[in-house]
Amino acid sequence: MIELRHLRTLLALRETGSLVDAAERVHLTQSALSHQLKDLESRVDSPLFVRKTRPVEFTRAGLRLLALADQVLPEVRKAERDLARLAGTEQGRLHMAIECHSCFQWLMPTVDYFRDHWPEVEIDIPSGHHFDPLPALAREQLDLVITADPQPLDGIHYAPLFRYEGLLAVARQHAFAGQGFIEPQALADETLITYPVEQSRLDIFTQFLQPANVRPREIRTAELTIMMMQLVASGRGVCALPNWALTEYLERDYVSAVKLGEHGVWSTLFAAIREETREAPWMQDFLRTARETSFAVLTGVKPADHDGEPAV
Repeated sequence: MIELRHLRTLLALRETGSLVDAAERVHLTQSALSHQLKDLESRVDSPLFVRKTRPVEFTRAGLRLLALADQVLPEVRKAERDLARLAGTEQGRLHMAIECHSCFQWLMPTVDYFRDHWPEVEIDIPSGHHFDPLPALAREQLDLVITADPQPLDGIHYAPLFRYEGLLAVARQHAFAGQGFIEPQALADETLITYPVEQSRLDIFTQFLQPANVRPREIRTAELTIMMMQLVASGRGVCALPNWALTEYLERDYVSAVKLGEHGVWSTLFAAIREETREAPWMQDFLRTARETSFAVLTGVKPADHDGEPAV
């Protein structure tokens, strides 16, 4: 009567709070999701949630099935992992690099969870490496690279993790604060604060400023997100960051955020891996854990297309 897909759908509905976002999370159209939920309600002969409520308000029957999902799905996941481990023939190595200054917020819980369930896989995040991570991945010096800037390399697969929106952080008293969005030309008179990386790897340049042939009045760099926020809050400049990286500062009313353009600037974060490790059970589990953890701990991220590699 009740299938695992039903339980996963209900969890997605609880976590996202809306039918539209839940459908995106489980990679269904909204129509297909509604049909699946109506089918389940028909099977249990009871409504599962109150329509047109946001966040979704569940009925007693819905809450009972959610309790079942919380109990059953982790055990199914554990069994799948145990079976994958039994089918494996060798230990793995997962040495990774991160081309993302604000990724530790979700990556560390992912690594901790993965380490507990795959103790036989050697995990390391080398610090202070003086090499380009993606070529090092191809040379087998690394096994995974977190990047938003995929490059065409033979034998490298880019597994999409999630999509995120870049927002412009400004001081609360800034003229941009409270605006729905800004156009590129608005930054021509601003000091733009960035991480110390090439402009070709920053979405604010590649997707927003350069297509409009606009340059900020001044560009300065800062190593740490908290340093950038202090500069922004004191009116020393503006900076573009992923929406999840700004959440805590917005909740504390430390800075304000503005959309970049009417439709926003969206990017995809990838896990770059070698084709030869793509189907390894432990690698598949790490990628799945990374996606699940990111949706659990980050605000404003969306599912990415898993059908294939990006066009690079």
